[in-house]
Amino acid sequence: MKAVVIEQYGGKEQLNEKEVPTPEINQEQVLIEIHSTSINPIDWKVREGYLKEMLDWNFPIILGWDVSGTIKEVGDQVEGYQVGDRVFARPATTPNGTYAEYVAVEQDLLAHMPERLSFEDAAAVPLAGLTAWQCLFDAANVEEGDKVLIHAGSGGVGSYAIQLAKWAGAYVATTASGKNGELVKALGADHFINYKEENFYDVLDEFDVVLDTLGGDIQEQSYQVLRKGGKLVSITDVPDEDQAKEYGVEAEHVFLNPKGEQLQQIAHLISEGKVKSIIGHKFPFSEQGLKDAHELSETHHAQGKIVIQMKPSAC
Repeated sequence: MKAVVIEQYGGKEQLNEKEVPTPEINQEQVLIEIHSTSINPIDWKVREGYLKEMLDWNFPIILGWDVSGTIKEVGDQVEGYQVGDRVFARPATTPNGTYAEYVAVEQDLLAHMPERLSFEDAAAVPLAGLTAWQCLFDAANVEEGDKVLIHAGSGGVGSYAIQLAKWAGAYVATTASGKNGELVKALGADHFINYKEENFYDVLDEFDVVLDTLGGDIQEQSYQVLRKGGKLVSITDVPDEDQAKEYGVEAEHVFLNPKGEQLQQIAHLISEGKVKSIIGHKFPFSEQGLKDAHELSETHHAQGKIVIQMKPSAC
């Protein structure tokens, strides 16, 4: 099958197209013919070698951990799925990712796609949507009436987090640039903060939860807006426990744990019109297309999700 791989760590020039064997599935997996995948920061962080101590893999490595497509083969012990089903998933974090024509995925990571959802919109959901879900509900226990600050609300995780927090009944503030103000408001944000014009910590206080998608100085400044006993949840830098204690708050780092059951819950919300994908950019499945997509992702200024179209019309 066609795949785009890396055979050493480095810049985007390490992404190379080549032929590799089609995956063989075990009894608890399905083989998915990929229609779309999407780009996430973990993709280029792995490519650069930032995670090589955590992910001790041999080359070549196929990056990519979002998939939508159709099932082509089903393992003997798989239940509830059959050949031809439209599915999406955040596959396990392995060196055999989704920059390829086929991928093997465990049944417990799968979810059925909503009927009217396109493959592009579906591929945008799994990693970012599940990250938002686990930050808000597993880590922070967001409930109706909570005040939640979501940093970078126009980004991949942020755009889903706004919608999920509003579905849960929370009051949502978010930061974004001026050009994305209307977008985050349309997603449901109650308070939009143009980070280029004002400091969020000057206008917010007594918040229950902060979802930190940026790290660095933003994370340190975020403690100031939390109430005593509030919680900061980060998907970037691991929070400093001593600093959290100084402010009388909790802090936790979340690294996604893929779960098909949670993804199916998000699928139901999509079917009900409560959640939608924001796709700001699409690239073709090619060596150059993926290089261009990585370059954009590394700017940290992409709106919504970056999707890779594996087929000319992935609908």
